[in-house]
Amino acid sequence: MTVKTKICGIKTHEALQAALEAGTDYFGLVFYPPSPRNVSEEAARVLIEAAGGGAKSVALLVDPSDEDILRVTGTVAPDYIQLHGNETPARVAEIGKLCGCKLIKAVHIAEPGDCEAATSYAGLADIILYDAKPTTDAPGQLPGGNGVPFDWRLLTGIKESDSFMLSGGLSPDNVARAIGLTKAPMVDVSSGVERAPGEKDADLIRRFIERAKSAAEG
Repeated sequence: MTVKTKICGIKTHEALQAALEAGTDYFGLVFYPPSPRNVSEEAARVLIEAAGGGAKSVALLVDPSDEDILRVTGTVAPDYIQLHGNETPARVAEIGKLCGCKLIKAVHIAEPGDCEAATSYAGLADIILYDAKPTTDAPGQLPGGNGVPFDWRLLTGIKESDSFMLSGGLSPDNVARAIGLTKAPMVDVSSGVERAPGEKDADLIRRFIERAKSAAEG
């Protein structure tokens, strides 16, 4: 099994170059103003051009309007749209028809029943991303990128799927164990490779990708 990696929340050329050199398969660009990883459409377009197709670009949006979708796809032209809010299956279907590009749908996990919700997106999203559910009582919680893992054992029932991505609290120190438990074919990281919120660390990026790929080979 060859595990694919996604480095999300890329904002600088330094971080992008580190991810590309280490062999990432995807890189994420966040379009969500409350996030410290938020980027402008112009900055995102420049980063995608700099990547030169070396990895798939992913535009992350949270409960976007039709206008948001059309603006981002028109000016940024990502390979994937990642929906990281409370988008219903019907809304995901609408967005798929509207944008004409591949979709990643985040499903927030805290208990067994949350995994069942992902089945309603089958055939609508190309990749299901399992992320930790934000805690409602903690200040400053974002829809993703909070650096908090969930109980990976909840994914036992979907081990045979090749179209899911694991996220939520991953880091260079725990990614190999997470892959071992879930058999995830893809892993996604953001805060786990940062030295401060929104500031990627090139060495942590390299270590994360190296350990994810090594775990898969093992």
